[in-house]
Amino acid sequence: MTTTDPTAAPVEALRPRRLRSSTVVLGGMGLLAVALSACGSEPDRRCVDRDSYTVDGYKVLADKNCRTTSGGSATKNKTGAKSVTPARPAWYYDSEAERGRADYGTFSQDSAIQRGGLGCDDDNGGGGYGG
Repeated sequence: MTTTDPTAAPVEALRPRRLRSSTVVLGGMGLLAVALSACGSEPDRRCVDRDSYTVDGYKVLADKNCRTTSGGSATKNKTGAKSVTPARPAWYYDSEAERGRADYGTFSQDSAIQRGGLGCDDDNGGGGYGG
């Protein structure tokens, strides 16, 4: 007769559990997908007047000007003076803004999207791997 100690654990319980290769692959794919889409999906944008460019850049406007599709128009304010809204408001992506002016950006949203993923940062210097 053999006697067993009821407090002793079986040998299998003491070994670390091995993950199946499919679990490792699926988990790795999920982490990779999150890492690649973690940053750069929506670029920073500002509404600017395309016709206002100077050495300092484009004049920054309120976002509501870029949400409408109509062109510029002249209206009278309370004092009777004409107030002209910008003729060509447009979204300006990934620009630097200073003193109400935006420069060093692009009007193309596609070229502004950072596709870096791993290692990408929030500044305009890029820094993603595989970009």
